[in-house]
Amino acid sequence: MILAVCALVSLIVGIATEGWPKGAHDGLGIVASIFLVVFVTATSDYKQSLQFKDLDKEKKKITVQVTRNGYRQKISIFDLLPGDIVHLAIGDQVPTDGLFVSGYSLLVNESSLSGESEPVNVTAENPFLSSGTKVQDGSCKMLVTTVGMRTQWGKLMATLSEGGDDETPLQVKLNGVATIIGKIGLFFAVVTFAVLVQGLINRKMIERSHWSWSGDDALEMLEYFAIAVTIVVVAVPEGLPLAVTLSLAFAMKKMMNDKALVRHLAACETMGSATTICSDKTGTLTTNHMTVVKACICGKVKEVSNSVTSSVFCSDFSDSVVRMLTKSIFTNTGGEIVTSKDEKIEILGTPTEAALLDFGLFLGGDFHAERQASKLVKVEPFNSVKKRMGVVLWRPEGGFQAHCKGASEIILSACNKVLDSNGEVTPLDETSINILEDTIEQFASEALRTLCLAYKDIGTDFSAENPIPFEGYTLIGIVGIKDPVRPGVKESVAICRSAGITVRMVTGDNINTAKAIARECGILTDDGITIEGPEFRVKSEEELHELIPKIQVMARSSPMDKHTLVKQLRSTFEEVVAVTGDGTNDAPALHEADIGLAMGISGTEVAKESADVIILDDNFSTIVTVAKWGRSVYVNIQKFVQFQLTVNVVALIVNFSSACLTGSAPLTAVQLLWVNMIMDTLGALALATEPPNDDLMKRSPVGRKGNFISNAMWRNILAQSVYQFVVIWYLQTSGKTVFNLDGPDSDLILNTLIFNSFVFCQVFNEISSRDMEKINVFKGILENIIFVVVLSFTALFQIIIIEFLGTFANTHPLTWQQWAVSVLLGFLGMPVAAAVKMIPVGSR
Repeated sequence: MILAVCALVSLIVGIATEGWPKGAHDGLGIVASIFLVVFVTATSDYKQSLQFKDLDKEKKKITVQVTRNGYRQKISIFDLLPGDIVHLAIGDQVPTDGLFVSGYSLLVNESSLSGESEPVNVTAENPFLSSGTKVQDGSCKMLVTTVGMRTQWGKLMATLSEGGDDETPLQVKLNGVATIIGKIGLFFAVVTFAVLVQGLINRKMIERSHWSWSGDDALEMLEYFAIAVTIVVVAVPEGLPLAVTLSLAFAMKKMMNDKALVRHLAACETMGSATTICSDKTGTLTTNHMTVVKACICGKVKEVSNSVTSSVFCSDFSDSVVRMLTKSIFTNTGGEIVTSKDEKIEILGTPTEAALLDFGLFLGGDFHAERQASKLVKVEPFNSVKKRMGVVLWRPEGGFQAHCKGASEIILSACNKVLDSNGEVTPLDETSINILEDTIEQFASEALRTLCLAYKDIGTDFSAENPIPFEGYTLIGIVGIKDPVRPGVKESVAICRSAGITVRMVTGDNINTAKAIARECGILTDDGITIEGPEFRVKSEEELHELIPKIQVMARSSPMDKHTLVKQLRSTFEEVVAVTGDGTNDAPALHEADIGLAMGISGTEVAKESADVIILDDNFSTIVTVAKWGRSVYVNIQKFVQFQLTVNVVALIVNFSSACLTGSAPLTAVQLLWVNMIMDTLGALALATEPPNDDLMKRSPVGRKGNFISNAMWRNILAQSVYQFVVIWYLQTSGKTVFNLDGPDSDLILNTLIFNSFVFCQVFNEISSRDMEKINVFKGILENIIFVVVLSFTALFQIIIIEFLGTFANTHPLTWQQWAVSVLLGFLGMPVAAAVKMIPVGSR
C-alpha cells in the first residue's frame, strides 16, 4: 500500500517534470511490480482454497447401510432419500433426520445439536432422530424423513462453513520471526532514508542552492523514499506464512494420493515431530479380515479350515450341541446375512461378527430360520466397557433363554456348567475350568482372538426393562478368531524405530494375543514391558513415571487407560504423541493426542470427527508415510527460511551501507521488488514443494523443544551472506576499474551488474539450499519439476528485465562478458556453500 502511494506520487512528479511518457517509467515500473507480486500471491492462495474444497468433499464421503427396494446395500450419505431405511450401530453418525422404526437400547448423543451431554434414549415412544447426532449405544433401523439442508443439522450448518483458517504452530512461530525481521527492516529503512536526505541537503549546501528546490530534487527525495519503503518490503518476509501454507497444501494433496486425508493443516507438520505412536491392534496392525480357525466345543479342540468339511467337524458332537451353537451364533449377533441383487450371500457386520456368522454357515446353520424360530425380547449390544453382548429370546416351547458372548475370561467367570458332546449339561469343576483356561491361553499365544459363547434358561418371569442376568451360564464353546498381521507392518515399525519414533500397542485384546502379535510386528522387544489395563490403572504417579518409558504393549485396556497413557506421555515426558484408533472408545485418546489418526474404513464417524488425519486404507504403513511427509514439510520450510534470511540480510546491508557511504543505493525500488518476488513467492514455490526422501526417516525427530532455526542453518546463512556481501561490495568499489567502465552510463551499467550478480547469487543459493547438510544438492533435482520451472523462469525473466525493460527497472543491457561474470559470481556461491557444510555445528 505504501509502495502504491509511492508509485502515484512518482507518476505525478515524473510527468510534471519530464512529461509523458519518459517521466512515467519509474512509477509504472513500481505499479507493474506490485501487480505481479499481488497476482502471484493471490493465485497461490486461490489454488490453496480450491484444495480445501476438494478435501472437504473427501471428508464428507461417508457410506451407510440402507434397505432400499427390498435389498440391504451400502450407499453414500449424499444419495439418501426420504423413505430409505438406514441401519445404525454404535459409533455411527445419524446421516439425516428420521424416525425410529425398530432397535435395541438405543442411546443417542445429541450434544452437537442441543448441547446436552446426557445421551437420549430413543424408543418407539420417543422416535425422533436428528442428523448430526451420534449413536452412543445400541442399534436401530431408521426411516429417513428429511435430507440435506432441510434437516436440523443442515439448517445449523448453513450458518457455518468449514475452512482451513486455523494457523498452524509453525505459522505462529514464523509470524513471530517475520515481525522481528520486519522491525529491523523498518529501523534500517528510516536510517537509510535519513542518510540519503542528509546527503542531498549537504550537496545543496555546498552548491549554495538549498533555498531553491526544483522538481528534480523532489523526484530524488521521492526515489529515496521509494528505496526506504522497498527496504521494508524486502525485509518483511511475507513469504514465510505463504511458504508454510504452500508446503502444507502440497503435502496434503500428495498425502491424499498416499491414502491419508488430512483434516487439519497443523497435523501435517506436527506429525513430522512425533516421537511416539500409540497404535491400536485390530484393523491397524492387523487386516481386520477375521476368520474362525479353531474352536473348543465340549472340551474338544478342533481346527476350522477349507479342507475340513462341516460333517467331519461336527462328527464328535450330537446334533443338539450343533443346534445350540448355531442358535447362539445367529441370534446373539449385531450382524446380518443378506442376499444381494445378484443372488450372492453377503455377511454384514463388524469383522468379529462376520467371522462368527461365517462359522455358523460352515456348521450348516440357516440364519433366517434361526431368527424366525425364536422371538428377540432384549438386546444388550457389545460395548468396550462390558466386553460382552447379550440377548434374551422367547422360545416357542415356552420360557426365556439368555445368550451371551464376549471376552473369554469374562464369560467363563459367569459360567458354572458346560455342554458335553451328547448335549447334556454338566457342572463345571475346578479341573474343567483349568483346562478351559489353558485352552484360552493356548489360543491367545497363537495370536488368536478368543470369544466364549454361553446360554442360560431364565424361566418365564423376565421383563425387557430388566438387565440381562449375568451368572449361572452354561458354556457352549470357545472360538479362536485369527486376524492376520497386515503386510508391510513389520517393515514400517522398523522404519519408525530407525527414525527415533517409539511404537506402542494399546489394545483391548487378551495379553497373550497382544504379545504374540506385537512380537510378530517387531513392536515388543526383549527389554520391553507388557502390562494389562487393570494393573496400569492402580499404579501411583511415581510408579507410572518409571514404567511408562518401558511399556511397549498394553492389553485389556479401557478407553480411559489409553487416554491416561497419552496424557502422561505428553505432559510428564514431553513427547509428541500420535494415536491411532478406529472405535468410538478411542475418541478421548484421539482428542488428547497431538495427532489423532483415525481409520477410514473400519473407523466410526465419532473417531473420524476427533481425528486430525484419516488413514483411508487403514494401513500402518500409511502412518509412516504421514510422518515422512510431516518431516518433509518441516525441513522444506527450514530450507526456505535459510534461503530467505540470506537474501534479507544481504539486501538490507548492501543498500544500507552504500546509502550511508556513497549517498546512493545500488538496488532501485523496482529491482528490490523483483528480488522480493524471487525470494518470497517463487522461492516458496520452489523449495516448499520438494518431495520427501528416505533419508528423512533416518534422523531423530525434532520433538517439542527443537529450535526451528538450527545451528546448521545459521552457519549456512552467515557464510552465504558474507560471500554475497563481499562480492557486491567489491563490485561497488572496484567494478568500474575491473570492467573499464567510463562515460555517462557507467554508473547505470555498474548498478545493473551489481543487480544481476545479486540475483544470480540468489538463483544458485536456492540450489544450495536444497539440502542443509549434504554437499550433493543436485540429487533428484530433475524429479522436482516445480523447482526446475521456477529457476528457469527466474533466469529467463532476469534476462528480459536487463535486456529489454531497462527504462522501467533502471537497468542497462550488458555485454556477454559482463553476463558471464555475473553468472560466475553467482555460481561461486555454491562451492562456498559446499565448503561451509563441512564445518560441524551439532544438530540443534
